[in-house]
Amino acid sequence: MMIPASKSLPMFLILMFLSTKVHAVQFEVLSGHTKCIAEDIKSHSMTVGKYRIVNPNEAHPLPDTHKVTVRVTSTHGNTYHYADNVPEGHFSFETSEAGDYMACFYAADHKPPITLTIDLDWKSGIAAKDWTNVAKKGSVELMELELKKMYENVQNIHDEMFYLREREEEMQELNRSTNSKMAWMTGLSIFVCLSVAGLQLWHLKTFFEKKKLI
Repeated sequence: MMIPASKSLPMFLILMFLSTKVHAVQFEVLSGHTKCIAEDIKSHSMTVGKYRIVNPNEAHPLPDTHKVTVRVTSTHGNTYHYADNVPEGHFSFETSEAGDYMACFYAADHKPPITLTIDLDWKSGIAAKDWTNVAKKGSVELMELELKKMYENVQNIHDEMFYLREREEEMQELNRSTNSKMAWMTGLSIFVCLSVAGLQLWHLKTFFEKKKLI
């Protein structure tokens, strides 16, 4: 989601946009190939997704060849959704680990090759909550519903800030570790170079002494 830069846009609104992730994309998959869509999601966050194969000819039913195998996995390889040979489907789960989640779509091999067009609507965070159903189930007034939305937004921004802080600490630790390794490698390289230079001087001195040149 792209947000135009503006000095008049309040910071809390920017954070609210960042903490609400919506991916509505359409892409193509060639038969016999796989295409994956990635989403960076923090832990204990609700995420929902719907996908369907676009009918190339709306006047006729979807061909039997237009089906995909779908797998949604976490950054550690845990599977949260799997559907085999389906024209459409949906998934919803609460993440238990932070990181990149992958939704991979595989189109079975076909002769001659065909290209499938897939619509994917993937939401996480506040965007994943169905506020219409919340209003119906709770029989709340419009103002109460807005207050619930605002509270959820603030809570999600708070969690997002802590998540970003954790990621920043991880990156700083990685930088420190990399700098330490680079310093060690630099020292080792200098030692090796000096050792080689010393051996070369010793070899040359020995050679000249044998030849009685010095």
